[in-house]
Amino acid sequence: MQTDKEPAEIEALRKLKAALLLEKEEDFEWHRKQVLSLPLERRVQEGYSWYPVSLTKSGYAIGERPFVILEFAGKGKFQHFRSGNTVQLFSRQAGAQPPEMQGVIQFVEKSRMKIIMNAKDLPDWISLGMIGVDLVFDERTYREMEKALDRAINAGKDRLAELRSVLSGRQEASFENRQMQALVAGLNDAQNTAIHEILIARDLAVIHGPPGTGKTTTLVQAIRQLCAVENTVLATAPSNTAVDLLTEKLAEAGLEVVRIGNISRVDDSIISHTLEGKLARHPESKNIKKVKIQAADLRRQAQRYKRRFGHEEREERKNLYREAKALSDWALELEDRLVNQILDAAQVITCTLIGAAHPVLDNRQFKTAIIDEAAQALEPACWVPIGKASKVVLTGDPHQLPPTVKSPEAQRRGLGITMIERCLERVERSSLLNVQYRMNELIMGYSNERFYNGALQASELVRFQKLPIADNDPVVFIDTAGCGFEEAVVEGHLSRFNPGEFTTLREHLYQLTGAFIGGACPSIALISPYKEQVIYMEQQIAQDPVLSAAPITINTIDGFQGQEREVVYISLVRSNEKCEIGFLKDYRRMNVAMTRARKQLIVIGDSATIGVDPFYAGFLEFCEAFGKYLTAWEFML
Repeated sequence: MQTDKEPAEIEALRKLKAALLLEKEEDFEWHRKQVLSLPLERRVQEGYSWYPVSLTKSGYAIGERPFVILEFAGKGKFQHFRSGNTVQLFSRQAGAQPPEMQGVIQFVEKSRMKIIMNAKDLPDWISLGMIGVDLVFDERTYREMEKALDRAINAGKDRLAELRSVLSGRQEASFENRQMQALVAGLNDAQNTAIHEILIARDLAVIHGPPGTGKTTTLVQAIRQLCAVENTVLATAPSNTAVDLLTEKLAEAGLEVVRIGNISRVDDSIISHTLEGKLARHPESKNIKKVKIQAADLRRQAQRYKRRFGHEEREERKNLYREAKALSDWALELEDRLVNQILDAAQVITCTLIGAAHPVLDNRQFKTAIIDEAAQALEPACWVPIGKASKVVLTGDPHQLPPTVKSPEAQRRGLGITMIERCLERVERSSLLNVQYRMNELIMGYSNERFYNGALQASELVRFQKLPIADNDPVVFIDTAGCGFEEAVVEGHLSRFNPGEFTTLREHLYQLTGAFIGGACPSIALISPYKEQVIYMEQQIAQDPVLSAAPITINTIDGFQGQEREVVYISLVRSNEKCEIGFLKDYRRMNVAMTRARKQLIVIGDSATIGVDPFYAGFLEFCEAFGKYLTAWEFML
């Protein structure tokens, strides 16, 4: 019960939880309207179900989790099913019990899908036909965030309560008073200072890492030094992709790292670092596997249908179940012992923010919890690892893509404001990584001016890098104003595309790739804020015999975050008489887009539409002053 004397930070957390519940309701309502309310035939048409599917393979994955590979021969949309989605396998066979079983998608390749099931065994009906797959609403993430907030709200006179006060800004973060250790060779002054701040922080360290400034490199070196004085460091991030990258880099640095999480959501390249992978390679795992197989065989015998089922058969079934349970319990005890041995030997445990609630970590506390990419994380999710630590390290850049919030009301109540944003405003000290190693200084120029108050410097290694061709201006804007290239809206969707704008992009792309005939073509990315433009560009490039052979990546801005190419084209799409620019208004998205190129950035758009917005007006002025400003008419002759 809230009281008048309740501290402000607790009141803020209660409001945050209320906003989270609104987001949960919005998310479930969308799922209810789009999926649950539709008959199966419509769900299939809309791409929320696959039915019927055929079983092409089944077995047991690492960790002895059963899996199935299914194939869908029908017509429908495939984009809703993605790796990591929670799904429900179902049977329409009469008498199937239970008729559903949940799992997680490991991969989707066109009409094939691999699902790792959340069960010990596959259902009996799996090979009988009339089976399908539904997308389901996975509320576990919300449940863990709510529990973490409740723990933070109810914490009293313990370390979590102290961290709550520091993170709210009510109590100042404290640091040890000791000299900086020997500098890490190859890192700049700002990176070494950030490492020092992480090492001497008692409560909280905040590292602000703009694009290309070597945030991951700095973080890995900091964790290496933490591992010299701490038993195990907990390193987390909001997405599986970010955790996998961090795991890979830590392993390359020679650290003993264990990746915790659902095996179906982990990239194949780091399977060997997962808890399941390490268990599978352990000499004792063969014995455990034999016991599990024996238990599974006994359960199958118990479940076998019998025409005559009397007292003796009932007793036999009870005995089989009893034996199966005893064997399963023994296998679990042996496996728990191995898990603890592996985790005790780990220098770093990596997982997603929600993954920090994994049962294997239930009784473990850490001196330090790292939250990487904190600017992409909802604050409630950050409280999951914070509840397991004495010290918190936040790293990220709040001027890049924020976390997704579906509920406008939850957004209005502050759910979209991240913990690192709040901390950068509240705390007395933070570390800015101010030297970028990715792009020509002109490519970073407008971003540096607009988002970082001119604090960034380009390393001498990249400052003047350019393409080895005549037209090698680092920043180019191609203006489609007056060309009649108006945006189009896909019927039934909000996404837009602009075929005319792409024709201009393609002509410039012909010139660029043509300049490298006989030589190595630079890596190229075509990105856009609009998914439909990405789909359109993919189709056009695939049909082009010249461009389809070039090293071209096509993606949305969101999908391309964290990547870079030598040349990046940005197709802005928006062109209309009302000068509406939609979610181009999210300038952080454009900051991500504009900082992906190493040697040349080409932006294509309609100045008459985007120029009414101060951010884009400023960019156009920057291009006129420091870059190259072209008109699309030059590519229409």
